[in-house]
Amino acid sequence: MTRSSLSEFAMPAAAPTLHIAAALIEDASGRLLLVRKRDTTAFMQAGGKIEPHELPADALSRELFEELGCRPRHLEPLGEFTAPAANEPGHGLRAHLFRVELDGPPRAAAEIAELRWVSPVDAAALPLAPLTRDIVLPRAGDPAA
Repeated sequence: MTRSSLSEFAMPAAAPTLHIAAALIEDASGRLLLVRKRDTTAFMQAGGKIEPHELPADALSRELFEELGCRPRHLEPLGEFTAPAANEPGHGLRAHLFRVELDGPPRAAAEIAELRWVSPVDAAALPLAPLTRDIVLPRAGDPAA
C-alpha cells in the first residue's frame, strides 16, 4: 500500500480546513455504503471530525459507532486527501481515508438521516460530496487503492 499526498485536490490557501476521518465501506457484492446527514442533500462516507487528542483511526472508530451503531473489524489506511467540504461552504477537508470492514450491519443513527448501499456506477447518479465523488469512487472496488 502506498500513502497518497495531500495535493490531490488543492484548496485555496485561505479556506478554513476541517480535519476528518472517513470510511470506504463495501459489502461482499462490491456495493459502497453512503450516508446522508440530516438536513443535507449530499451523500458521503460515514466518519467525522477528528478531536485534537485523537488519532484518525480512533476518531473513525468513534464516529462509526455513533453514526452506524457498528465498530470497525478492520481499518486499512488509504491515505490523506484534500477536498472541498460538502456541508460547510468555504471550508476544505483534510481527510484520512480508511477501507473499513464493520463488525455488524449498519443502521442510521445520530445525525445520519439515510444510508444506502449502491454500486459505484449508481453512486455517480446521486448528489455526492466532493470527497466521495473525486477521491472515494475512483478507489471503490480496488483493493490496491
